[in-house]
Amino acid sequence: MNTRSFQELDAWLNEDGWGDVHSYWSALPQTPVRAVLKIKSPLVLAGLDWFIAVFKRVDPSIGSSLDFIKKFEGHYFSEKSEITFPQSLPWSTVISSERLALNLIHRASAVATSTRELVQIAEPHGIQILDTRKTTPGLRELEKYAVRVGGGANHRFTQTDCFMIKDNHKELMGLEGAVAFFRKLNQPYKTLITEIHDLSELEKARSLGLNFFMLDNFSSADILQACRSKRIGEFFEVSGGINKSTIGNFLIKGVDALSVGKITQFPDAVDISLKFKPE
Repeated sequence: MNTRSFQELDAWLNEDGWGDVHSYWSALPQTPVRAVLKIKSPLVLAGLDWFIAVFKRVDPSIGSSLDFIKKFEGHYFSEKSEITFPQSLPWSTVISSERLALNLIHRASAVATSTRELVQIAEPHGIQILDTRKTTPGLRELEKYAVRVGGGANHRFTQTDCFMIKDNHKELMGLEGAVAFFRKLNQPYKTLITEIHDLSELEKARSLGLNFFMLDNFSSADILQACRSKRIGEFFEVSGGINKSTIGNFLIKGVDALSVGKITQFPDAVDISLKFKPE
């Protein structure tokens, strides 16, 4: 987690009332409890640094007592699995941290699990699974991290990590004008990716010296035709409507990557709870 993540952590805790001057917080019992993380659906566990950070922010005195759980990052768990915390914690700490900590690993584990399912299908064909910028505001770092835990790869974090000519650029400038716009920025080490919608546009983009293409909403037949004409040094990313049910239509020789908005926008839900009892 970077410094910005910890700033967001305070905002998330404050959203839950933590830090308010209220008798509730000072009245919480300090009774030692033993906590158990219960895995209630099959999943790839992710986001444990965020989970631990919530507890440490609420109660710095716990030190490294939760660091043991890091070894489970990226592990696959079957339904009804449990992780018992080896050391007791104050009840006040656990009750104050529980919901935010669970919310974060729920989201991360859902993304990692959905990603892993697609990676297992695409990887034997030499095709990568990529994420997109379709992420939850405030959770981009967590969600893109979870994609990597699931075996996927990250596309752009920001609009300026690499340059991408999208439909809205072309609507204003045309393809040639958009290419000229980005090249005038005089940043030669930035990759220029072009969103392509048909085979004729692919040829036009090639004529402008481009070689990174996102084939958006291409039919399987058009993807196959594009791949048959693929040139050395070209990279083909396919996007549009890719999920577990449709991914088989895109596993075509010559495709380098599939970008999937669903894995961060609408990952299948997972179920985790935290139970704790007095020692």
